Amino acid sequence: MQVEIWSDVVCPWCYIGKRRFEEGLDAFRAAHPDVEVEVAYRAYQLDPTAPGGPGEAVVRAYEKKFGGPEEAAKIIDRVTAEGASVGLEFRMDIAQRANTLLAHRLLVLGEIDGVQHELKERLLKAYFTEGESLGELETLVRLAEEVGLDAEQARAWLSGDAGKAEVLSHLEFAMQAGITSVPMFVFDRKSGLAGAQPPEVFTQVLTQLAAQDA
Repeated sequence: MQVEIWSDVVCPWCYIGKRRFEEGLDAFRAAHPDVEVEVAYRAYQLDPTAPGGPGEAVVRAYEKKFGGPEEAAKIIDRVTAEGASVGLEFRMDIAQRANTLLAHRLLVLGEIDGVQHELKERLLKAYFTEGESLGELETLVRLAEEVGLDAEQARAWLSGDAGKAEVLSHLEFAMQAGITSVPMFVFDRKSGLAGAQPPEVFTQVLTQLAAQDA
C-alpha cells in the first residue's frame, strides 16, 4: 500500500497530522506485520506568494490574514495546544513566513536519497520550534546535511532547477484532485482522507484498505 501525504512544511496541522498518522500507522503495522506500507510526502503550498529569503514574522502574517491580533492569537493558541498534545513544541512567536518551493524541491532529493522522512521532520521542527527561515538556500543546505544529505549536492540541487518538475507535478495533482487544504492522505491514488485525524482513524482506514486489497 502506498500512502502519499500532501502537506506543507509551514502548516501546523500538517505537523500535528504527521504525528497522529505515525501513531496510527504504528498500531496498524503491529497488527498487520505482513502488510507493507510505503509513505511519501508530496508538495503543497499554503502561501505560494510568500517571498523567498528572510520572511516576516508569522504572527504578523496571521494578524493580516485572520483579521487582527485577537483572532490570530486564538488560532495560534489553538494549534500550539494541539501540537503540545502530541508532543510538539510550537514557537509561533519566532516562526518566519517563508516561500516553501525550495524546501519541497529539497524533499524530492530526500526521497531519492532515502531520507525524506528524516528531512521532513527536520524541516518542520526547524520552522515551528527553532524559528529557522525555510526560504533561504543555505539554511536548507545546513538542515539537509544534518539528516545525512551531502551539502554540496544539496546546494547544487537547489541552485538549479532540480526537483522543480516533480514539485509542479505534485501541485498539479492536488489541483486536479480538488485538494484545497492539507494534510491530505492519499491511498494508492484511489482514495483520500483529509485533515489531522485521530490516530485510531488512520489505523481503521489502513485496516479497511488492507482488507479490501486482500
